[in-house]
Amino acid sequence: MTGHVTAPAAALADQLPTWVTLLRAPNPGPMTLDGTNTWLLRAPGAEHAVVVDPGPADEAHLAAIAAHGPVALVLITHGHPDHTEGAPRLSELLGGVPVRAVDPVHTVDGRPLDADTDLEIPGLSVRVVPAPGHTSDSVCFLVERGDERVVLTGDTILGRGTTVVAHPDGHLGDYLTSLEVLSTYRGVPALPGHGPALADCGAAADFYLAHRRARLDQVRAAVAAGATTPAEVVAAVYADLDRSLWWAAEWSVRAQLEYLAPETRECVTGDTELELP
Repeated sequence: MTGHVTAPAAALADQLPTWVTLLRAPNPGPMTLDGTNTWLLRAPGAEHAVVVDPGPADEAHLAAIAAHGPVALVLITHGHPDHTEGAPRLSELLGGVPVRAVDPVHTVDGRPLDADTDLEIPGLSVRVVPAPGHTSDSVCFLVERGDERVVLTGDTILGRGTTVVAHPDGHLGDYLTSLEVLSTYRGVPALPGHGPALADCGAAADFYLAHRRARLDQVRAAVAAGATTPAEVVAAVYADLDRSLWWAAEWSVRAQLEYLAPETRECVTGDTELELP
């Protein structure tokens, strides 16, 4: 039976390109692992850097980021507070640098990000890769310099363990599609929103896909055995997970039940069954 995963989904990256710097926020926890990863990218010889995911509104962390200025642009992978809360203050510290995200709510002095577009960054090629699923506004960034490439994966792929599908904003069908896209980046290092960098984004995505499909089989079995609420499914499928995290598992279970509704002809919401036509 598929159990709770705590190990990395692929081999750890031995080293990163010299133009990549990690600044980790001091917000460790069960959902943030060692803390939020703020990534700073600066092409050799370039004056300006790019910051990805400022993290929480921790003044010391934001000051540490600003010390690496000048910065041309701040990018957001998705709108959860542990990635975005510090963005307005960081923009202020950097003299009004624009912050760009898919969701206009998290955009500062700039326009929202468009999917599948290339951003003009001195010395770097940055492509916005749509990756909805963890949240509806999730994106990844494919960054290239010469023959070096990295993928900044936000919370779509973590450096350790697996991520939640944050139902109802997150959607499992979208998430599986996003993982299939990321599986094409063979041998490209993944720079996640939490945890260590991984050597192979494609391998990590393959692992996640297999894990999600195995979980779906477990949810099918739990429903067939009589589970009728998300809490009952969590108790059956995530029994090995620390109970303090069952609330997060329930997010994913609700997304799984929604995804399976057409084949099971039922969707479980709250404490009651909802019959589908």
